[in-house]
Amino acid sequence: MSAPTALRGLVVDWGGVLTNDVRVALASWAESEQIPLDSVRVAFSRWLGPSEADRELANPVHLLERGELAAAEFEHFLARELTPADGRVLDPDGLLARMFSHFTHAPAMNALVWRAHESGVRTGLLSNSWGNSYPAQVWEGMFDVVVISGDVGMRKPEPAIYEYTCSRLGLEPAECVFVDDLAHNVTAAVAVGMVGIHHTSYRETADELSALFSTDLSGNPDVG
Repeated sequence: MSAPTALRGLVVDWGGVLTNDVRVALASWAESEQIPLDSVRVAFSRWLGPSEADRELANPVHLLERGELAAAEFEHFLARELTPADGRVLDPDGLLARMFSHFTHAPAMNALVWRAHESGVRTGLLSNSWGNSYPAQVWEGMFDVVVISGDVGMRKPEPAIYEYTCSRLGLEPAECVFVDDLAHNVTAAVAVGMVGIHHTSYRETADELSALFSTDLSGNPDVG
């Protein structure tokens, strides 16, 4: 029986992993825009979950994430989908920037990735972009590879984007761990051979990664 493949790479998502919980961010954004939270949940659950192949091309989020739909155009589409509680017309201009202003840095998870990188693990970011900017200044030296969906014309959970990210790291999928807050993205990573972790809390993810890499990566979750 052959020995298990040694793990040498760590690939992480951005929103919901290196930031606060996406649900918390969206609830805060909905409140600031006076949008019923239920309407946000309905729209995003319809767009963000796995979809049938014949619906794939019509999904505006999928088009946005692949870079096939301009962010400004998507903002107008989203504004039409969401009805503020007072019945006013939602301002589409800058809608995504206003939404992402409610995504806050998660110091403990970012520090964990830093520790992994400094321990010799090759690190990568794999994020589905919504036309948002990323805190690259925070990441300088933290990642060996940064893969943003809109830049490469692929999106999670498409198998090719996981394979592409691993190849950019110079590793096979079986040598890499993938962390994401969306379970279907993790399932897709596992299907191409990666080890998957569904991120639900810092402590659980830190413990799992420490066990997988046989290195204590947990640190102090209260400092970043």
